[in-house]
Amino acid sequence: MVFSLVLVAIAALWFWYKKTHYNDSPWVKNRIKGRNADQQAVIRYFCNEPACLSKKPISDEEYDAMVKKMVDSVDFRKKALDKLNVDEDEVKEIEPVRLEGYVYDEKTTRFAKRGDDGNYRSSQYQISWLFFSDREAFIYQNTFHMDEDGRKERTETYFYKDITNFSTISDTEEVPQYDPKQDKTVLVNVNSNRFAITVPGDRFYCSMEQNEYTDRSIRGMQSKLREKKS
Repeated sequence: MVFSLVLVAIAALWFWYKKTHYNDSPWVKNRIKGRNADQQAVIRYFCNEPACLSKKPISDEEYDAMVKKMVDSVDFRKKALDKLNVDEDEVKEIEPVRLEGYVYDEKTTRFAKRGDDGNYRSSQYQISWLFFSDREAFIYQNTFHMDEDGRKERTETYFYKDITNFSTISDTEEVPQYDPKQDKTVLVNVNSNRFAITVPGDRFYCSMEQNEYTDRSIRGMQSKLREKKS
């Protein structure tokens, strides 16, 4: 009787342990070292497969909420104006444009994953603000990682006379996706949409989710560029 109770207790403890701990592989355990709780949750979201006897990683919806919280934590429009050192009254040629979306880049994106909803997400996100004066286009861009503290800011200013085109580009990018069978990341092809500002010898890219707002905004920028060049 006592032996049976001990076995039941051991089984209960084992079941409790499995349900309260993640099914981390050695590769994942190495990646989460030194990361804060949110960053660890992100890495597990991209790497851990749900297991019936292990703690489940966050869902697609929970990851989306984490990204939104990060985006909402900063007034990027004000930050953009400050970094560009322009006053809002100077950039009223057309309505300022905000573009944002996941970044898919083999060199800088650490994780990507197709969610249960069929949509790809990555661990890198980008917000761009574009402002327009009577002679120039001003661009502020902030790119950040959800799995670490890395963040990159960039600003550019272009005279309309130097801009060749405003355009959208839909292409396929190779990005790392974790393969649990190999316990490492492998490259997969992901379709992405980007906005591009073309100037002689260069292009400035902005990640974006294509929707009615971005389509309307890009048409407005293209119309203004044609007007300035006519």
